[in-house]
Amino acid sequence: MHKPFIMKKMSKENNGRRKLLKAGIIAAAAGGIYMLSSCKSKEEKSEGEGQEVSPPEDLMQEHGLLNRILLIYDNCSTNLSNKQSSPVEAITNAAAIVRSFVEDYHEKQEENYLFPRFEKANQLTALVQTLRRQHQAGRNLTDQIAQLSKQATRTDKETERLIQLLNSFNTMYRPHEAREDTVLFPAFRKLVSKNEYDSLGEEFENNEHKLFGEGGFETMVDKVAAIEKSLGIYELAQFTPQV
Repeated sequence: MHKPFIMKKMSKENNGRRKLLKAGIIAAAAGGIYMLSSCKSKEEKSEGEGQEVSPPEDLMQEHGLLNRILLIYDNCSTNLSNKQSSPVEAITNAAAIVRSFVEDYHEKQEENYLFPRFEKANQLTALVQTLRRQHQAGRNLTDQIAQLSKQATRTDKETERLIQLLNSFNTMYRPHEAREDTVLFPAFRKLVSKNEYDSLGEEFENNEHKLFGEGGFETMVDKVAAIEKSLGIYELAQFTPQV
């Protein structure tokens, strides 16, 4: 008499377990999909963030490349002063990068997109005027450096002039780029809207690709590295002091 009751009870319990198991599987699957979606979203966001470079960050990376050229000029100037053998074509090649990438591209970006906005807003105008004058002075120096370094032979006076030009270029550009990095670029972020700021980053990248192709900056870094290797100053460890 009790068997049907027991069977019915067991059937309800089994049915309840199946429902719980099914619910658990669905919840786990949903949770797995959510976790996968969340991870994918974070990965995509991370990749997207890694590809986005703000206008000042872009310009500061290019300052890093310029700093490596200043090191090349330092080395060549020292070698010429000490009458040590040094591949003078290193100066010619470095000056060519300065002309094409630094002056005709990097500085043009500043002159076309940053300086006018500060002048229109009447902010940091004295600094902008000085930076403009230094850009022009740098181009004059590069003209003379390129001309003297290309000569097959030079008199002692011409060699002394080349040393002076290299030193003058470095003396001006180290504080020049430092002032841009620490004063001008931080102020620029506050000067424009977020939309304008973001669109300028894209425009900078497009301009670079038009002039130098995909990976233009990386190509220039490789060229600078090749010059460093020719001078024996590529390995970073050699600049570590023995203390």
